[in-house]
Amino acid sequence: MTDTTKGGLTKANLIELTQDFKSEKPGGQRVEVQFNPESLKLTFANQLVQPQGGDQAAGNAGRQFVGAGTTKLALQLWFDVTAMERDAVDDVRRLTQKVLFFMTPQKSDADPNKLGPPALRFSWGSFLFDGMVDGVEESIEFFSPQGKPLRASISLTLSQQKILETKFTGDGHVSLQPGRTPLQGAKAGDSVQKMAGLGGKGDWQSIAAANGIEDPLRLAPGQLLNLNAGVGASGGLGVGIGAGPGVGVGASVSVGSGASAASTTQAGGLNAALGGSLGAAFSSRR
Repeated sequence: MTDTTKGGLTKANLIELTQDFKSEKPGGQRVEVQFNPESLKLTFANQLVQPQGGDQAAGNAGRQFVGAGTTKLALQLWFDVTAMERDAVDDVRRLTQKVLFFMTPQKSDADPNKLGPPALRFSWGSFLFDGMVDGVEESIEFFSPQGKPLRASISLTLSQQKILETKFTGDGHVSLQPGRTPLQGAKAGDSVQKMAGLGGKGDWQSIAAANGIEDPLRLAPGQLLNLNAGVGASGGLGVGIGAGPGVGVGASVSVGSGASAASTTQAGGLNAALGGSLGAAFSSRR
């Protein structure tokens, strides 16, 4: 259970709608949840009946659709008065009764003699669900020393008389964000050389080294590789020093493939400096 009032996260809301479900009701009930639900469960169903005189042995072929179907939404909300940072109350039921309002029957605008629960919209960012409350189950979890309930959970079930259709804007393409590294998963029988070739990368040896692959010819299925690693400039500078009996001491400098001309010049100077100074030092000790 995480309090989402901090960090600027979008909060879920329960909003009363007009009875025709076309818009939010002016001055209607609106409840901002204290904690966003951990998950939402959607259930889709169509009404199927066996036609009169149908062939029972026909199975699915003998059935027909009736109606437009239904969609149900199930979720769980938590309320905790001990976690309130503003407008704190002494009894959690002061919070949960705002949710129970959506179970309270109201007179119909079309026929005052008929009653029904208010139309409700569950809104959480881009997720919208318009329907009516089928059922509410409230569980009280914690009591104060004075016997007042302080924490409660509500299991809420909503339904709408149609199959929920999600509408999107744009193509949904998300550009690669800075700091995110695209990884490719190896398939059975893949090698680093094969994956690099399929990805249009020629230097598979540097890719294997950059990914720390010990056996580039045998990759475990599902192993992740960054095919862009090792292809660009490394710019690293390595110095190796070796000495043998009867010979002077020499220094070797290796510069990465992406090093600039200035780095190469500096490497040559370092090579000469190390060779000269170390050679002189060893000569003076003999």
